[in-house]
Amino acid sequence: MKKILLVEDDDTLRTTLAYNLQKEDYTVVQTGDGADALSLAREEDPDLIVLDVIMPTMDGWTVCQRVREVSNVPIIMLTAQSDPEEIVRGLDLGADDYLVKPFEMSVLIARVRANLRRAASEPVVAKKSVVYSDDHLMINLEEHRVTVNGEPVRLTPTEFNLLAHLVEAAPRIVPYRELLQNTWGFEYIDDIDYLRVYIWHLRRKLEPNPKSPTYIINELGVGYRFERQG
Repeated sequence: MKKILLVEDDDTLRTTLAYNLQKEDYTVVQTGDGADALSLAREEDPDLIVLDVIMPTMDGWTVCQRVREVSNVPIIMLTAQSDPEEIVRGLDLGADDYLVKPFEMSVLIARVRANLRRAASEPVVAKKSVVYSDDHLMINLEEHRVTVNGEPVRLTPTEFNLLAHLVEAAPRIVPYRELLQNTWGFEYIDDIDYLRVYIWHLRRKLEPNPKSPTYIINELGVGYRFERQG
């Protein structure tokens, strides 16, 4: 039975979340305190953490960052902020996923399942040895290496898989739903806003000017493509 650490300072919401997770046969360890969450993460060794952002003693950003220093456990952030900059902040600190409050319970359950499934699966291996290189960007899918201006770029497994799918498909436009299903799973195929946030995050790491991208191009209403330079 998978164990979930649930961290939420709203007692009513936490009780509701715990009840619904337990109905799905998950063991739930819960707290409403950020500092306590760190201790429980060490003591309970959960399979996944559902983590609120605004909490007493220690906020969710700090908890996420400290957990990431010692563990690769999947983390789903719960945030009341739909601002992409706030969401990207969580991704930068190591969160695997996010949900904006209020959300449907069925969506949280689906995200929990998807993250546990991805964590248990084998790493994605590039279908072929694809190497892209120019004066700014170098991508070697087989070796899992990406550099910008000669400096290594740290990509999460999700970010790398998203980039790999675009690079392997180039110059084909990859439809939104295909990217969502192949990178995250069928639970995400209608969540185009979710894809946009991750694309923005990837552009910030790779593009010379993320606001005027030259590599990851959006074909409006269709999908994204990787544009080779030169």
